[in-house]
Amino acid sequence: MEATSRARYIRISPQKARLVADLVRGQKVETAINTLRFMPKKGARILRKVLEAALANASQNDSIDVDTLYVKTIHIDGGPMLKRIRPMPMGRAGRILKRTSHITIVLDEQ
Repeated sequence: MEATSRARYIRISPQKARLVADLVRGQKVETAINTLRFMPKKGARILRKVLEAALANASQNDSIDVDTLYVKTIHIDGGPMLKRIRPMPMGRAGRILKRTSHITIVLDEQ
């Protein structure tokens, strides 16, 4: 039985969040939470919150044994971008894209 959690419109670029997600994909939930807790990246804090939310969702289902859960999949998709303008040399304007992410974590029993 699977348990999922989703966080949308998170203000971190998908590329930076995927670097952290690749480290915990396939791990047991307890190991993944400990790994994310001591990692000094911004994405680790965000992914840990979503992972704990998925764990809480799984604990609400009586047919799921929480101790045997592992991270089945982590999808980090791009969300809408905030577009900003920055002055550039010779009177030009440069576009700054502030990217957002949609994070989906699926937990499953082993």
